[in-house]
Amino acid sequence: MTTWLPDISEGSGPLYIRLADQMEKAIFDGQLPAGGKLPPQRNLAYDIGVTIGTISRAYSLLHERGLVSGEVGRGTYVLEHNEAAPQEHQDPVTASLAGTRPLHTPEDKIRFDSTAAPDVGQSEIISALLQDIMRDHPLEVAGYTRSFPDRWQQAGVSWLAYGDWAPQADALVPTLGAHAGIMAIITVLTNPGDRIVFEHMTYSQVSRAAGLVGRRISLVASDEYGVLPDDFERACVQQHPKIAFFMSSAQNPTLATMPEDRRRAIAEIARKHNVWLIEDNLYGAMDKKDIPLIAALAPERTFVIDGLSKSVSAGVRGGWVACPPHFAQRVRIAHKMITGGLPFLLAELSSRLVLSGEAEAIWDRCRIEINAREAMARDVLAGYDFKSSPDIPFLWLKLPEPWLSATFKNAVYADGVLLDDEDEFRAGRSDRITHRVRLGFSQPRSRQEVARGLKIVRSLLDSGSAGYDSVA
Repeated sequence: MTTWLPDISEGSGPLYIRLADQMEKAIFDGQLPAGGKLPPQRNLAYDIGVTIGTISRAYSLLHERGLVSGEVGRGTYVLEHNEAAPQEHQDPVTASLAGTRPLHTPEDKIRFDSTAAPDVGQSEIISALLQDIMRDHPLEVAGYTRSFPDRWQQAGVSWLAYGDWAPQADALVPTLGAHAGIMAIITVLTNPGDRIVFEHMTYSQVSRAAGLVGRRISLVASDEYGVLPDDFERACVQQHPKIAFFMSSAQNPTLATMPEDRRRAIAEIARKHNVWLIEDNLYGAMDKKDIPLIAALAPERTFVIDGLSKSVSAGVRGGWVACPPHFAQRVRIAHKMITGGLPFLLAELSSRLVLSGEAEAIWDRCRIEINAREAMARDVLAGYDFKSSPDIPFLWLKLPEPWLSATFKNAVYADGVLLDDEDEFRAGRSDRITHRVRLGFSQPRSRQEVARGLKIVRSLLDSGSAGYDSVA
């Protein structure tokens, strides 16, 4: 029988949850090894000075999390576990960098590893707007941003509006890109040790950043139509997350779009379990469907994220967060604390792009280019299994036998193409294997370069892995 005892002075929140969290950490640390027997509930209650009811609730929570099993008369035993250790027990920088792309990209490679807006000549428009801003606001550009003009919020209202839904101007926070906005929300609503729900495959930079600041990850299953509500509820019941991060439309990388009934189910589950929702609509806004946002169904708990990176210009770093009532000021302060502040030049540029109509005009040109490149990809890769959408700058390719996604990524890199394997999108350690890669086609400078890269990918798919020698 183990002699390990929890320290009830640590942590915050209900005592039974703190006890369960400490036991979970001890299990992953090896202090409570697999097969080991937990102390009898009555004994542990006496040893740490709490009621047996508190111990019973903590043990029940561990059972719900799949960490222990118990039988009447035999006691409670620690189960074998395959999940990764909680993020806070790993070196956070190492954990956050796992699977990320190289910081420096060789110039001789065709870039199929990015989905930023294609070059359609927007630099000329941006250059003219920058000159106007420098002329109109020389003092503001030279100093720190001290105030947020109403036009910055109005630009966000215009850009984030979707179908019949539009945010209120006083609920908008301009941000230094979508990612910074998401991290500001996480900072406001969670503390280190709190859990955030992600799909197994998603925009993993958020989950890695969350792990870097001490948040824990809970994974939920998805299918071709997005998040499975039953599994989301399981996670809510068993792990008590504070926030869930979802892309309801044109999910990255799977391109799944949740139907309305599923969005309603997600909204009701979040409401029932008091879970906040972050709805990333970066790609959804590009692939407009006649389906309401989750924010329209649960406005009291849903934050909406959108920006200019995929449809106008990634280098502008323009983004907005639409907040539930009474949260905008808190998110704005958190954004300033974690980014150092919003540069006036970029915020003003973003607002002028939107309010002048230039952002929409650029997006129209980007859409034409993306449509042409997606059609080219469908033609070159015909016969293989992949998901794509005309207005979305990437596809999700299923690899034929016997390819593994990491091996294919290495093979196509050797032939001159950069793309992302499935590990790039894992929000946490997962046993879900898809044997897929994401191929983004917006960054090559010309359609000719896209065609050349697609033909390299096609040739490798046709030849099979026998033609690739991974040993130097």
